Amino acid sequence: MRTYIPKSDEIARKWYVVDANGMVLGRLATKIASVLRGKNKPQFTPHLDVGDFVVVVNAEKVRLTGKKADIKMYSHHTGYPGGLKQEVFSVLQRRKPERIIEYAVWGMLPHSRLGKKQFKKLKVYRGAIHPHKAQKPETLN
Repeated sequence: MRTYIPKSDEIARKWYVVDANGMVLGRLATKIASVLRGKNKPQFTPHLDVGDFVVVVNAEKVRLTGKKADIKMYSHHTGYPGGLKQEVFSVLQRRKPERIIEYAVWGMLPHSRLGKKQFKKLKVYRGAIHPHKAQKPETLN
């Protein structure tokens, strides 16, 4: 027998919408990363992008368990000497809640050209409204 490898025109992409209201960040991110990679499909192939699009709404209402909201740090470096910028989860959640979900999902995808292509299929929005009604997204449990 030979292994089936889907052609690029055979890959059917769906759109899913996820409501992050009250969901735990890590559990939500693993589910989203799995759908973006296509691991929920029978024709999953690790070296191809067979995943679906995911729209996340209510990103500001995602939560962490325990004391992590006050302890968890997000950091980046500007590239200049002394340019380390750090921010606590609770501050970043007020300022840019979309970033929190994007960072969590990006950490679960492959860090390669394929992972970047898969990451572009993630759309995160602060409120309950999103501009992707024309794609007729299904709800993801």
